[in-house]
Amino acid sequence: MTAAHAVSIAVTFTWLGMVFAISFLEAPLKFRAPGVTVRLGLGIGRLVFRALNVTEMVWAALLVAGLLIEGPPVRVAVAGATAVAVLVVQLVGVRPRLTRRSDRVLAGEDVPRSHAHYVYIGLEVVKVVALLATGVLLLGV
Repeated sequence: MTAAHAVSIAVTFTWLGMVFAISFLEAPLKFRAPGVTVRLGLGIGRLVFRALNVTEMVWAALLVAGLLIEGPPVRVAVAGATAVAVLVVQLVGVRPRLTRRSDRVLAGEDVPRSHAHYVYIGLEVVKVVALLATGVLLLGV
């Protein structure tokens, strides 16, 4: 196993674990904690997701570099590229809408629930599947 291959595996499963922990555990649970209002939860969520997304960009860059160096089978490259593409769509297409809505909520406006939130969650599921597939396929190469 090359160093690039080992790094690609480590990055993939670390990224997967972070998405699971934050998107599917921390994000929904914080709103159930005693005393956490929607405004407070959104403020916390914005900080946490900003940090997650910055970290995800680093993981994505490392994964792309590792895959370019090792030249994996097409199925591995497609799975990895899918995870990276989903991240880009989330950051460029969905996060700005969510940020605009949370800005309004934090300013005290009463705004309806955003459909962009559901799109983001759906994309998180696709990203998790893509990362899991990437990691499993890398283990088999």
